[in-house]
Amino acid sequence: MFDRVLYGGVTISDLLISITILLAAVIIGKAISLRIRHSLRDKVSKDRLNIVSKIVYFSFLIIGFLIVLPLLEFNISGFLVAGGILGIIIGFASQSIVTNLISGVFLTFERPFRVDDVVKLGGESGTLGVVEDIKIISTTMRTFEGVYVRVPNEKVFTGNIINYLENVARRFEYNVGIRYKDDADEAMRLINELIEEQPMALKEPEPQVFVESLGSSAVELKVRVWAPSTEWFPLRMELLWKIKKELEENGIQVPFNQQEVWFKNPLQMDEDKIS
Repeated sequence: MFDRVLYGGVTISDLLISITILLAAVIIGKAISLRIRHSLRDKVSKDRLNIVSKIVYFSFLIIGFLIVLPLLEFNISGFLVAGGILGIIIGFASQSIVTNLISGVFLTFERPFRVDDVVKLGGESGTLGVVEDIKIISTTMRTFEGVYVRVPNEKVFTGNIINYLENVARRFEYNVGIRYKDDADEAMRLINELIEEQPMALKEPEPQVFVESLGSSAVELKVRVWAPSTEWFPLRMELLWKIKKELEENGIQVPFNQQEVWFKNPLQMDEDKIS
C-alpha cells in the first residue's frame, strides 16, 4: 500500500515521510525556541528574545521545506527560474517589507527603546506614547489618548527617537510671576520649602528657584525641579498647583497682565458737551 504511486515517482511512503519531516521541523523548532526563551529570559531583554526565538523557529521550518520539496519531486531550480519574473514584480512590491524587516533587526540589537518605555517617534512632531510591542516589521505604540498606533520599523529606525525613560531622571521647569510689591525672597523661600516636602523631588541635582526676568507686569521666577523619569509627569502636574496655593495663602499673588498708559498732554473735556 505504501508503494502506491500518487504522481510521477512519488509514493504514499514519500508523502508520509514528508509530513513526518515537516512535523519534526515544527516540533524541534518550537522546542528549541522555547528552550532559548527559558535559558535567556534573565539575560536578554524581552523584545530581543522574541526576535531571536522567532528567527530560530522559522529557520527550522524553512529547512524542513527544503528537505521535503525534493522528496515530493518539486524542482527547486525550476521554481527559482519560473519565479524569476514573478520575483522581480514581487521585489518591487515587497521592498518596503524587506526594509522594515532589516530595520527591525537593527532596532533589536541597537535597542534605542524597550517595551513599556515612553517615547516619541519621528521627532518633536511625531507620535508620543508607550511602546506596547516591537515586532519584526513594525512597532506598536499606545498613545496617552488610548489609541494604538502601528509604526513601520523603517520609519522608526531612520527617524528621530526621543526616549523619555532612558535616563533615570528628568527636569521640568515653571515660570511663576509675582507682583512687584510682593517680596521675591519670601516667594522663593516658600517655593523651595514646598519642593523639599515633595518625596519625589530629587535633592541631586539640586532644585533651582531664581528671578529670571523683570516683566512688564510681574517679577518672573524660574523654578527647576528634577524627578525620577517614572514620576516626572505626576509631580509636574501636582507641584504647580501647590505652588499657586502656597503663595496665595501667604499673600503673594500672580498678577494679571496690565499696562499703564501715560498721556503727554492730558485731554481737556468740555463739560457743556458732556451734559
